[in-house]
Amino acid sequence: MTGMYVNEHGVWGNRNEADRHGPSHVRNIRDAGYCTAVIGKTHFRLYQADDGHTRDHEFGLHDWGYEFAHEVKDTIPSATHRCYYSDFLKARRKLQVYEDCARNFRLGQSTGFLRPWEHLPNLLEEDEHIDMYIANTASEWIRSYVDDRPFYLQICLMGPHPPFDAPSRFRDMFDPEEMPQAIMAPPAEPVSPQIGTMFSRRGLSDMSESQSRTYTSHYYAKVAFDDYAIGTVIQALRGTSLMDNTWIVYTSDHGEMLGDHLFAQKSVFYEGALNVPLIVRPPGGTKPWSVHGLTDHYDICSTLLEAASADQIEIDHGLSLLPKVNAGPDATDAQRGKDVVFSEVNLYSMARSERYKLSIDSLTRKPVELYDLTNDPSELQNVVNEERHSGICDHFLAEHFSHLLANLNEPQLELYQSGGIPTRLHAEYPEY
Repeated sequence: MTGMYVNEHGVWGNRNEADRHGPSHVRNIRDAGYCTAVIGKTHFRLYQADDGHTRDHEFGLHDWGYEFAHEVKDTIPSATHRCYYSDFLKARRKLQVYEDCARNFRLGQSTGFLRPWEHLPNLLEEDEHIDMYIANTASEWIRSYVDDRPFYLQICLMGPHPPFDAPSRFRDMFDPEEMPQAIMAPPAEPVSPQIGTMFSRRGLSDMSESQSRTYTSHYYAKVAFDDYAIGTVIQALRGTSLMDNTWIVYTSDHGEMLGDHLFAQKSVFYEGALNVPLIVRPPGGTKPWSVHGLTDHYDICSTLLEAASADQIEIDHGLSLLPKVNAGPDATDAQRGKDVVFSEVNLYSMARSERYKLSIDSLTRKPVELYDLTNDPSELQNVVNEERHSGICDHFLAEHFSHLLANLNEPQLELYQSGGIPTRLHAEYPEY
């Protein structure tokens, strides 16, 4: 959203909020003459158990630059925590069904009884699933759009985030026995504090190979279902003759460990959680081709701004991908990416080159994980304490982390360290 590094805007996790009056690529695109819209999950603010309806908070999304907002959220079982999706289910007399499923999943997550291979198929009709609701709402928005201005629409599905609850017919597409095996090795010694903390929350130390394959099949089914949902949006664009005049960018905010190193979910810097898809389709389409060079979300921010002929954000850490996309696969630099990309979460920072990945404590700058991805692509050996790699750590600290952490947001850091803005929701439903 901001084009800023995590430590610059200060939102290290789900306990504090960025300044909605600060930099925003959406606001810049709006100011360039676009109608800006968002449909789906945003998660820009801290939800509370007595949050009211999402329409009561649209002013915040307007501040970010969205002219139209249709925010939905994973419904918490509370009569005072509602959104457009819960209105939809209530009208169909299905809200209780969804809330029972949500309560079962969340309480299972907090007690540790509900594991990824135990997630049940969604009990609603396919068009009542939250991701299909988002996709159908977006499709209808596209079909009914009559403004003379071009539009910038963000469609934010919930999935394939847990729960992995794809309808049964998508589950039937994937045989657990045919699924690839997870990396069953536990985190390598020395185990960093970050890995140790997250393993205590999301570790699957007793997961069997069979359970791992079932876990993967449930995840693949959710991905296939979301692909189906996205297809309805593509059909809406085709039906309104907009495909030849629309950039389509698909990405995600984090990956899924999927049992690798006996982990579920995210908030670690292993490849499973770190790598996310990026698919870019220019107006009119192009011959499919793949780029293997390093890129990141900062590049996406710059790309969207250039596509809209909007002003770039003042603090710009990205490189627009439009020249690469337009030049095509035969250009001399088609496979060239950034020398290093960054990721940050929970007061840990990571820099990754083509060969090495180093993670540090963001405050002390102490290295805690180092992997040689050329010789150890499965990240089975944490070589951070090996003397022969000390030069790599020193180089990363001097050349990369000194740049990454040059403008750390001290007030936001203090807020995060103090526990963030207090809310009853986070006491009742821990981050999952």
